[in-house]
Amino acid sequence: MATITAARARLVDLEVETVRTDAVQAFLKQETLLVEVDTDDGLTGTGYSYTIGTGGRAVLSMLTEHLLPRLPGQRAERVEHLWHDLFASTRATTTGAITSLALAAVDTALWDLRCLRAGEPLWQVAGGFRREVPLYDTEGGWLHLSTDELVAGALASQRAGWGGVKLKVGKPRLHEDLERLMAVREAVGPDLDLMVDANQSMTAAEAIRRAHAWAPADLSWFEEPLPADDVSGHVRLARSTPVPVAVGESMYSPAQFAEYLQRGAAGIVQVDVARVGGITPWLKVAHLAEAFNVAVCPHFLMELHVSLVAAVPNGRYVEHIPQLRAVTRTELEVRDGRALAPDVPGLGISWDADALADRTVA
Repeated sequence: MATITAARARLVDLEVETVRTDAVQAFLKQETLLVEVDTDDGLTGTGYSYTIGTGGRAVLSMLTEHLLPRLPGQRAERVEHLWHDLFASTRATTTGAITSLALAAVDTALWDLRCLRAGEPLWQVAGGFRREVPLYDTEGGWLHLSTDELVAGALASQRAGWGGVKLKVGKPRLHEDLERLMAVREAVGPDLDLMVDANQSMTAAEAIRRAHAWAPADLSWFEEPLPADDVSGHVRLARSTPVPVAVGESMYSPAQFAEYLQRGAAGIVQVDVARVGGITPWLKVAHLAEAFNVAVCPHFLMELHVSLVAAVPNGRYVEHIPQLRAVTRTELEVRDGRALAPDVPGLGISWDADALADRTVA
């Protein structure tokens, strides 16, 4: 057994690698919360979570003032116990984004320790279903890009052997989205999955209208069409279209996923390890989705999600949005269009200490 001797957190700002826009926002900066947990056997586990530009200092405060002081003296192997202890200590702010993001940074560090101590990679310790997983691209599908740029990006992904591409939707007029989608579909043919993402920008009525209009594009899923708390609207949409409705990146507890699945409102689960509170609840959601025969295609964080998608039998896709290359020494490995989970002990993320130090803001 290993006892936790110290825990610390910091906030690192990462500029985006390219301009990213969707129907409701621009992604200008990633605030990255890093947590390091030391144990008396000489190991250090590193975990992280993120925000898209706001709230990072609030998460850091939750970590340094409330969560991390509870860790010294605890047994590092008791990951489930520690998650529930930390969750219970913050009941006044759960369920919610700030607490979930803080919990995730700690929980991923504890899982890193668990894997390091076992001498096994995360994809094995978390389930070990397979090492290679399909990959799809979002980086070439942002809303500000021209139709020609969307087509070029999709063709490049297809030539690389990737399974699909995702395009942002939510233009002011329906025909604008349709023209962009059809241009890509006609360029790539029927053998590339084409997904769309509205980033919670629509009403149920408008989402139903657009889903029917987009039928000729043969979509693989319609992502975040409505605000995440509009469960009834998602039910109406799911019943009105054969296109799977994808949800989850803006949901912060397994119970929210349970309601969506029980009501038939989720055809694809996109649980985000940072926003749901860590690897511990992520796996609960993935197994819950498996019980409903629903695939898991997590949002963002490809460097971490590749191992989790590989771990579970219903993991279907990893989303390609590179964001850690400025502060890591290794990149996501891709072979024949498929992502490979790191096969080294731990989370498999090789952090660059100097680059992190240069970008630490708190």
